Amino acid sequence: MHDATLLHALLLGIVEGLTEFLPVSSTGHLILAGDLIGFNGTKAKVFEIVIQTGAMLAIVWEYRTRFLRIDWPLYRNLAIAFMPAAFIGLALEHAIKALLFRPVPVAVAFIAGALVILWAERRNHRVRVERVDQMTWLDALKVGFAQAFALIPGTSRSGATIIGGMLFGLSRPAATEFSFFLAVPTLVAAGGYDFFKHRALFSSADLGLFGVGLVAAFVAAIACVRWLIRYVASHDFKPFAWYRIAFGVVVLVTAYAGIVDWSAG
Repeated sequence: MHDATLLHALLLGIVEGLTEFLPVSSTGHLILAGDLIGFNGTKAKVFEIVIQTGAMLAIVWEYRTRFLRIDWPLYRNLAIAFMPAAFIGLALEHAIKALLFRPVPVAVAFIAGALVILWAERRNHRVRVERVDQMTWLDALKVGFAQAFALIPGTSRSGATIIGGMLFGLSRPAATEFSFFLAVPTLVAAGGYDFFKHRALFSSADLGLFGVGLVAAFVAAIACVRWLIRYVASHDFKPFAWYRIAFGVVVLVTAYAGIVDWSAG
């Protein structure tokens, strides 16, 4: 990671923290930011593990009382919701990287996700589940399959789980909160898997950069989560949909202008 600076680490940590829990695809933003500042490649993927951990720890800290409470239904639902993406991801990892980390599929995923959000927001939203603790195991499984769509680059894990949850009858706050909770096992598993694959690339010389990136992601994620909880109380997700469409256009323009390598995911 010798081509990165503390400023790069700070910037990418903030980008991760602000986008991980919004329905806009943190991966897409990290690819764009990393390419624009000239920090990509295998070492950058290692750094992503660190900053995603920072974002995940923000959820653990923000909801520490809830996680430390013995809440078996919540733990059960998180385990169930985690399974679809885990199994599908392991089975299709190589195909996804080979076929979908390209400009057109990424742009299509951004725009298609936006259209799904706009369609979901126009539907008559019938709420069956007002709070996370009212979710059944079947509700969790449905959200888990929705999260599996986020394996497609540019889709957004949080977007898939929040909008999927709403389509399956969760209230907007419940869908958003469960998306936060589900991020913990998902990011822990993904980070652990990537760490094992790239463990030889971790170096004590990078601890300063890791520390800056992790703290930046942690602080930015806490700010984002607190803002989003207030936002969903009285707003919909349409602005994020229009942003996604604009970002999809950015993907195509930067790719065909040779500015960003969107196959570097």
